[in-house]
Amino acid sequence: MVNRSGTNRQQAGGLLGSRQNRRRFLGTGLAASVGGLLALSGPSLGIGRLAFAADDHPAGMRPDDALKALMEGNGRFVATKVTYPNQTAERRTTVAGGQHPIATILSCSDSRVPPELVFDQGLGDLFVVRVAGNVADDAVIASIEYSVEHLGSTLVMVLGHEKCGAVAATLDAVKTGGAVPGHLPALVDPIRPAVIQANTQMGDALDLAVIGNVGNVVAQLKASEPVIGEMVQHYKIMVVGGRYDLDTGEVTIVA
Repeated sequence: MVNRSGTNRQQAGGLLGSRQNRRRFLGTGLAASVGGLLALSGPSLGIGRLAFAADDHPAGMRPDDALKALMEGNGRFVATKVTYPNQTAERRTTVAGGQHPIATILSCSDSRVPPELVFDQGLGDLFVVRVAGNVADDAVIASIEYSVEHLGSTLVMVLGHEKCGAVAATLDAVKTGGAVPGHLPALVDPIRPAVIQANTQMGDALDLAVIGNVGNVVAQLKASEPVIGEMVQHYKIMVVGGRYDLDTGEVTIVA
């Protein structure tokens, strides 16, 4: 929790000024998307309700509601009863004027894990950030900050998956102790702590590391200041972690 007393109160004031500058920078040309943010009211399960003007999603999509919508969509995907929502020409025209995604997904780049299909969502429903190993560097965190602060996403899900190649490569690197080529350290180094922890546990080391990596990234985002962490602390957004099963198509909440 942020200490608001003494010098920290002055620091908070500085952060507010920085946020205002960031809003002006990111908000250029996006008045239709940003200007609809109206109010925070009607808490549910301790989580604030966001209401938008001209938002084509149910007004006040709360984090728990967004998570429910995703899991229901995944249930349809698993049961092969997908509805392919919001994929019409009319929907395309509607979202051309602005976006208010119900959730932000940080997922692995793996071609077998497309979030819009996995959660049976359509155009404008998800703000998706994809990178191998679903790691969170500064560019990834900045993208998530944009989605929650300016587009109104109230749910962030870090989505790892079974048999992740980036995690497997990290397991090999830790086992052999050798250097990895090219730019792979940018992926291996953030995953390494989860692999080291998994190697001390009983069970499938790869799957344990996948789940551990998801949990580490969730914790990293929750602690990310001044935007994401602060919004989590004030119950404006929720950050969760999921594991996707390649064989069944099912997403399980693991963090």
